[in-house]
Amino acid sequence: MIRGGYRGKILRVDLTSGSITVEGLPKEAILRKYVGNFGLGLWYLMKELPDGIGALDPENPLIFLNGPLVGTRVPSPNNCTITTLNADTGFTAGRSHSHGWFGPFLSMAGYDGIIVTGAANKWVYLWIDDDKVELRDAEKFVGKDTHETEDLIKEDLGVNIKIGAPDGASVAAIGPAGEHLCAGSAIMNDKNHGFCHSGVGQIMGSKHLKAIAVRGTGEVPIYDEEKLAPISREWAKLASEQGLSPIVGKAGVPRSEYVGVKQLVGLSSKNWTVNDIPGFGKRMSSQKITPQPCYRCPVACCYNAEPVEGPYKGYVFSLSGGGENQEGAASIVGAGANDPGEVWYLTDLEDRLGFETSTVGCAMAVAFEAYERGLLTKEDTDGLELNWGDVAVIETLVKRIANKEGKFATMLADGPKVAAERVGLPEAAVHIKGSGMNIHDWRRAWGVLLGQAVGGGSGWPAPGADCWCPEPDAGYPEKTNPLHPFGKGEEVARTGILKYWNDCYGCCWFASWGIPGILKFSSSSIAAVVGWEDFTPEEALTIGHRVLTLERIFNIMHGLTADYDIKVSPRITDPAPADAGPAAGKGIGPYLEGWVRDYYQELGWDRKTGKPLKSTLEKLGLTEFYNFLWC
Repeated sequence: MIRGGYRGKILRVDLTSGSITVEGLPKEAILRKYVGNFGLGLWYLMKELPDGIGALDPENPLIFLNGPLVGTRVPSPNNCTITTLNADTGFTAGRSHSHGWFGPFLSMAGYDGIIVTGAANKWVYLWIDDDKVELRDAEKFVGKDTHETEDLIKEDLGVNIKIGAPDGASVAAIGPAGEHLCAGSAIMNDKNHGFCHSGVGQIMGSKHLKAIAVRGTGEVPIYDEEKLAPISREWAKLASEQGLSPIVGKAGVPRSEYVGVKQLVGLSSKNWTVNDIPGFGKRMSSQKITPQPCYRCPVACCYNAEPVEGPYKGYVFSLSGGGENQEGAASIVGAGANDPGEVWYLTDLEDRLGFETSTVGCAMAVAFEAYERGLLTKEDTDGLELNWGDVAVIETLVKRIANKEGKFATMLADGPKVAAERVGLPEAAVHIKGSGMNIHDWRRAWGVLLGQAVGGGSGWPAPGADCWCPEPDAGYPEKTNPLHPFGKGEEVARTGILKYWNDCYGCCWFASWGIPGILKFSSSSIAAVVGWEDFTPEEALTIGHRVLTLERIFNIMHGLTADYDIKVSPRITDPAPADAGPAAGKGIGPYLEGWVRDYYQELGWDRKTGKPLKSTLEKLGLTEFYNFLWC
């Protein structure tokens, strides 16, 4: 019986008619089967997406869902997930997570999620204020960047600008990139956060929905507070000391001057033609760095950065906690050698324009490489000299792309794969199934790279266990050899199952990844919060396996074949460059197909086709999809 965690209500917004209704959650058996976030979102998507619909068609649902732990006292209970048809690939399930305060405020307002369909005939934004919900005019915000939109909407509503204030609100907004339906468009919230994968910003833009603002003043019910308290304390202690925290915690990326990232995987530099940009990260730690923790977060990876010297002195940049955003905005196009401020400026600019940096960054990078090779001229580029690292040119080009200003910028606005085809370098695109990837140069961490290759082009899938940290609860108490070719298929399958479970209950992955005992902490928290007292780690793993398999079924139904996993972009299988340390001259090309086949087999999928076997469908309770796969 459900006694806590869930709020029991879904907001359904039809923008075509302007109607807003409230409906209950599916029956408890479905909740226990998929729990929340991406798992439950995928269940809704399978049910609600009509046949023959494109990602930018009004009928494609934009599904925001929390998990039952969001807004509770466990560590980092702030994960809200969008599930939709991926706009960047066009044929896979889109999955995009964001943190900060949006998810907690949504739960505190009394809702487990929002399902948005249709398209308005003018620009609007959605305002959720506890049980008062309305669509409001947003025409005056068109053309404003994501930060400006957040502040202007709060002013329009008369709420506190400060996130987390009692009278505050969280605003998730698109910028010009989403308005102009650019690939890689994001939905940014709370300045330092965003739903950054699967082209969700262009889907929101296609619906003429500029933003969603939410304020919640209620409390999330807990079934057994006394049981939950010691679990939360122990989990929070480990999350602040182990896993990702030693690397990214307390704004760890700039404080380390990017040294740790470069030592582990190098930089995604100059479209993956080199592995480092000397000087990238230097003097970051000497600037003013202020951690910006999310709701109840013990890690505090996000931060504001304020240069105290150099050409960007006085700017305040609002950045998220990982390093990928900085590589997608700067090093992939050769920037960052001169001053940390130029890295932060370009990253912050793309956040404000409403871009996920990898997709637009890799599209620009292949054009820079084509220019270097003489395949493009200034006449082709509308007067821009595409010299690696020229910040003024990068700034101009990304602004043009966001606004689809000029023929050349518009050529690059559909993502790296399409851009590479248009500039005559299809073999040089860095992409996963047409979409940007989590952008470090993973040719130095083969398990991570395989996890990206078999993913759906929607952010972090399976992480492997050979880069940032081990994954004890997936069977890897120590990190594996990142360049050892054996066992990578099994490693990615097992860590994938655990990752997809972690994507279901409502906590940020940075408080879960690599934490020893995370299955015990998360499953016992579900038992204490929801009241499913017999919920076990074994059931949690089954849910992870089920959700990973259901995603595969969805993708197969929309056109995915094994070739998409095996015949990846040549740039990904190219040997790593000479400056890539121990990986120099090595590549995954000879091993990739074998790894993919092993990955399928470990998951109970057909080794040749990647289709889940009948026995696996029966084990996971997915037999209703048998005819879609095998008949």
